[in-house]
Amino acid sequence: MDPSIDVMWWISAVEIPAVAGLFWLNWRLRGELSGRLEALRDSTGADIAACREGLVAFRLDVARNYVSIPYLKDIENRLTAHLLRIEAKLDSTPKQEARHG
Repeated sequence: MDPSIDVMWWISAVEIPAVAGLFWLNWRLRGELSGRLEALRDSTGADIAACREGLVAFRLDVARNYVSIPYLKDIENRLTAHLLRIEAKLDSTPKQEARHG
């Protein structure tokens, strides 16, 4: 048998279908990967949009339901005034006891 015929038969019967199969497999996997990446990109975009909407809703809730800075300063001033009155009473009590004792 001629060795060139064996090589030609091997190339035509085995190598060409194997290379064609690998090419087709590569092309198919590349298409599936592109589709999956596109789907992932779309779902990630939707998740980011939902996260931003949630953050906006939370900020709005905080703005509506939490204490404002002027109100907080008013409470602080009232507490400070009350504590100063208590301190003044405590400071005056020993003086009065010293006078009576």
